[in-house]
Amino acid sequence: MSQAAQTDRVSSSRTELSVTPAEYRPPYVWAALAAVALFALYAATLAPSTAFWDTSEYIATAHMLGIPHPPGNPTFVLLARAWELLLSPLGLPVAVRINLFSAAMTAGASFFWFLLVHRILAFMTPHELVRRVGAGAAVLISGTAFTVWNQSNVNEKVYTVTLFTIALISWVAFKWRDHVESHATQKGGRWHDDNAILFVLYVLALSIGNHKMAFLAAPALLVFLLLVKARSLANLRLYLLAPLVVALGLSIQLFLPIRSNLDPVLNEAAPKCESLGTSILTVLSDGNADGDCDALGASLRREQYQKPSVTTRMAPFPRQVANFYQYFDWQWGRSIQGTSGYLPSGRVPLTLLFAGLGIYGAMANFRRDRKSFWYMATLYATLSFGLVFYMNFKHGYMQGMAINEQSTEVRERDYFYLVTFSVWGLWAGIGLTALWLDLVDALGRGRNAVLTAMPVMAIALIPLFTNYKYATRANDYAARDFAFNLLQSVEPYGVLITNGDNDTFPLWYMQEVEGIRRDVTVIVMSYLNTPWYVKQLRDLTRPCARPGQADTDPTRIICQRAFDPSHAPRMYGTPAAPRNSILPLSDQEIDIVASQPGQLAQDSLSYTARGVRFVVPEGQEVYPAHQFLILMMNSAWGDRPIHFATTTNTHMELGLIQQTARTGMSFKLLTPQEAQAPGLTPMPASMDVMQFTGGYMDLARNRTLLERELSFRGLATRPVWADDATRNIPMQYTYTWLALATAERVRGNTAQAEKDELRAEEFQKLARDR
Repeated sequence: MSQAAQTDRVSSSRTELSVTPAEYRPPYVWAALAAVALFALYAATLAPSTAFWDTSEYIATAHMLGIPHPPGNPTFVLLARAWELLLSPLGLPVAVRINLFSAAMTAGASFFWFLLVHRILAFMTPHELVRRVGAGAAVLISGTAFTVWNQSNVNEKVYTVTLFTIALISWVAFKWRDHVESHATQKGGRWHDDNAILFVLYVLALSIGNHKMAFLAAPALLVFLLLVKARSLANLRLYLLAPLVVALGLSIQLFLPIRSNLDPVLNEAAPKCESLGTSILTVLSDGNADGDCDALGASLRREQYQKPSVTTRMAPFPRQVANFYQYFDWQWGRSIQGTSGYLPSGRVPLTLLFAGLGIYGAMANFRRDRKSFWYMATLYATLSFGLVFYMNFKHGYMQGMAINEQSTEVRERDYFYLVTFSVWGLWAGIGLTALWLDLVDALGRGRNAVLTAMPVMAIALIPLFTNYKYATRANDYAARDFAFNLLQSVEPYGVLITNGDNDTFPLWYMQEVEGIRRDVTVIVMSYLNTPWYVKQLRDLTRPCARPGQADTDPTRIICQRAFDPSHAPRMYGTPAAPRNSILPLSDQEIDIVASQPGQLAQDSLSYTARGVRFVVPEGQEVYPAHQFLILMMNSAWGDRPIHFATTTNTHMELGLIQQTARTGMSFKLLTPQEAQAPGLTPMPASMDVMQFTGGYMDLARNRTLLERELSFRGLATRPVWADDATRNIPMQYTYTWLALATAERVRGNTAQAEKDELRAEEFQKLARDR
């Protein structure tokens, strides 16, 4: 058919099948161009270093082939490491390379999404220009939805790999359909077409090593199979080969026990096994086999999270659905703020527009091709209401604040719905294309009508502009510099007690990727209740038998890593290495302490460490982690410095605050001799003061750190702090400068105190403004 004839049929052909399966030719080059364009957008807004939450953990574990938190994500770790090595000739920083991995996964997904939408549009119009522009608009809307964009320019999570996986198997399913329907007239069909089913099963099994979310595509795939070729279920060859294919995909999970047995520095949950045979059985049973692989099984089952059954709702289901629609509202105009982050006003018109376009696209899909519609509808239903029901989250972070609900998630969970919003963007693009064709109908047939109505497709550009300010991560060094500042606040060979993800994972990144202050032992309180973690800390701080021993393999736990003065403030000098491990306990002793349940201090409890008596306040919960810290104070205090990050209250929980001195971004526990050292300014014994300053302040050291050693790149000029759940980070800088101001006032230096208070106000404004 000539191009002119196709143009004449732009409208009339919408009531009939426009392209038969045998005639259809996928536009791979145009799909590749769309993918490259999105990759360029993500690269232009890419994070130049690490970021908060899980970014640092995943960058670090990928770089040194470690094991992140359960279930361990070996598929991600190996793919990201391979990608990092592939880009190594470019000389890019490790963080940039792995951030680009996330960008490449979403861009790769857009390649397959383009082909999928183009195939759906082939049922709506024979006009190739309309199909290409429509597919391009769909992937633009999909790729610039806020959560998709925000997760694609930094490697914060594993869900961009899931997005790529679902897009890949979706296109394979569509391609399989074309093969099946092309050969439908042949007697008996062609059984080898069902090889695509084996490929999909392999990819799904392999994807379990990344995240189980890819399996949410399984219901849609089953519906599609039944609609296209139900008799494939009678293909005995599939039943013979499917177990082998699935086992091959699952075998990637064997990376976990193999690598864990080599004791990598980052070895979360320590999923070890005694033998390869039991490892295989445990992997194939998804962690439910009996044997000597309890740690691996618990990791695969994600036992540490202890979520209740879906029948026990963590929040009322209607509120969980409302939280999902809060996230949906963000997707099309996140930078447009309403009355609050939870109750929007300014974004409503855009939300209604893209909701309407998605519905219109679904309707157009339903009218023109029922099979692809039911695939898309089942996929979206599973990824939205099905996922809301299954994940069973608490109230959303901002949702809880808006309705004064105390039980909330620690952060927004919109990233779980990354694929959901991407799929809706595709339907919105199809709806926009259907609207374009409606305008062509109204204007009359012909090329002029197509071109005259084309400007309506500019609607696809809206999320690009209305999400940019919140989605971009360009020039964002906040997490990297925060970690740097915290580590440099710790004296050589110091122990640093932290609280959770954001004051721990970035430190791991700095140590394992950039090699900064590996001598510091970072102890996260939320892990210190587990025996595997305590054993690793004991071994990581064991004195070395010879100089340089720890450097023979920096990725593995060997012994105490040496202090490098070239990566630390000069005022620290070059002290000798500690003489003992921080916890000289046996495995059995550690297991005994870790097995003890937590208890509530009915009355104030007292304990003695190194001859100094401390008091645990009444009502304080005491866990094995606190007991391990007390044991560590008795064995390591004085042999090595003990610091508490300003983001944790552990020193208050153990009654230590009066015995501490603020040192930059940390509180140092002072020995009785250190507390008498000249240069320390005793602070007023008021909790309102000491929560910022500790019991003492070394003004000279703190001013040197804040004004010469620490880094605050881009914070003063940053237009917005996009993540509400991490606003405590700029507030840490506020408190640091206020502590300095307080000490200056104690000494009577009012003018200097006022200057420090102005610096504090800069960071407070950043934390406050949205």
